[in-house]
Amino acid sequence: QAQLVESGGGVVQAGGSLRLSCAASGRTFNSYSMGWFRQAPEKEREFVASISRGGGVSYVADSVKGRFTISRDNAKNRAYLQMNNLKPEDTAVYYCAVAFGDYTRASDERQFKSWGQGTQVTVSS
Repeated sequence: QAQLVESGGGVVQAGGSLRLSCAASGRTFNSYSMGWFRQAPEKEREFVASISRGGGVSYVADSVKGRFTISRDNAKNRAYLQMNNLKPEDTAVYYCAVAFGDYTRASDERQFKSWGQGTQVTVSS
């Protein structure tokens, strides 16, 4: 089972940018879709973005569309989440996840089998 480690979180002012990285172990990284989810205090975890195994198809939540971009580098076993124009409501713990298969629009937590420990993103106003 893949192990995932997120990095790149931190504190940023509203309007700023951060780039999250997810390092995955395992030789079959490029066989599965990847996703990013987030969980704000006292809220349920929610979908942010996902990307197909080859990186050709990505899907983002309406709440971050136009501001967040997901990408992956299969040669490095890494996935990324570029976050621009951050808002205080983006404050959350961000998790990356590996899906059970290759999906074009994976957004349901039940489609994902392995999860990282999360990285905190705090956006101040």
